[in-house]
Amino acid sequence: MKIVEEFNRGYSDLIEIKSALYIGDYAIRIVFNDGVKRLVDFKSFLENSYHPSIRKYLDENKFKEFEIVDGNLNWNDYDLIFPVYDLYLGKIEKKD
Repeated sequence: MKIVEEFNRGYSDLIEIKSALYIGDYAIRIVFNDGVKRLVDFKSFLENSYHPSIRKYLDENKFKEFEIVDGNLNWNDYDLIFPVYDLYLGKIEKKD
C-alpha cells in the first residue's frame, strides 16, 4: 500500500521508504523520500499480537529479513507489511 497525499495544485506526493536499517531489539531506522527519518519500534506490536503469522517475527533473525519493495517495508513477499503512513508517523499500533 502506498500513501498518496493530494494537494489543491493538482498533483500528488508519494511517501516512500528510501532506506531502512535494523538497529536491534526490533527497531528499524527508516528514511523516507522527503528526508524524514524515524526510528520505529516494532517490539510491542509483535509481542501484543496473538496471531501466529505475526508472532513468528519475534524470531529476530526472521524479523531482520525485511526488504524495501516499491517504497514499502516488506517481510517475506507481503507476509508482514505496515501502512507507510503509520511508519512515517513513527508508530504502529494493534488495531482491534
